[in-house]
Amino acid sequence: MRRGFWLRFAEFILRPLLAVFTRRTWLGHENVPASGPAIFVANHTSWADPLVIAHFLYDRPREMRVLVKSGLFTVPLVRTVLRSSGQIPVHRSTRDAGEALRTAAARIRAGEAPLIYPEGTITRDPDLWPMQGKTGAARLFLDTGAPVIPIVQWGAHRIHDYRTGKIRLRPRTPVTVSAGAPVDLSAYVGAPPTGPVLKEITDVIMRRMRDDLAEVRGEPAPTGPLYVLAESPRGLAQ
Repeated sequence: MRRGFWLRFAEFILRPLLAVFTRRTWLGHENVPASGPAIFVANHTSWADPLVIAHFLYDRPREMRVLVKSGLFTVPLVRTVLRSSGQIPVHRSTRDAGEALRTAAARIRAGEAPLIYPEGTITRDPDLWPMQGKTGAARLFLDTGAPVIPIVQWGAHRIHDYRTGKIRLRPRTPVTVSAGAPVDLSAYVGAPPTGPVLKEITDVIMRRMRDDLAEVRGEPAPTGPLYVLAESPRGLAQ
């Protein structure tokens, strides 16, 4: 796995920090293909979880190509790292929003494995369970046929609490990341990308992620409907 200068520089800075401030438990590395096309989907509880998941994938090793909100591409240095490492900007609520999915599909066909946050933003579920997802991952599956691999994490919210905005850098904060076997979407192979089909696939993915997260958390998953974010933006990822 070849890494550019800026990505290696970011690793040089961030990995030692994560080693000090987190106590990591990695599960399911065998479910992360070392190469070849795939679609990674992850739950989103904190601004810290992309760093934790990136560390998990790099330890596999597998580079993370994530769909990132375009605003981060305007931040000096961050922009340089994102561009040089091949991250995919998402221009939410604009005519260019679909370009991120077209780029991701092309990357998948080239053998890469983009990661998408199906919720489109940090979950607003009061108990931090995955909420209702957007259809980006479902569209990528129907377009490419690549396996959808769920990655769930628990613990990043202890580092950054989205609800309070507080950052707590305490040594050896426990974080767990688990990759599951591909989501069974065999019933939808060759299906047309209609609204109902996309919603069904998305619900299957999100419920699977909720079940996987329940195992990591060691508690029963909620049995009711997924939390719905009122007046949520139409973005694909954050």
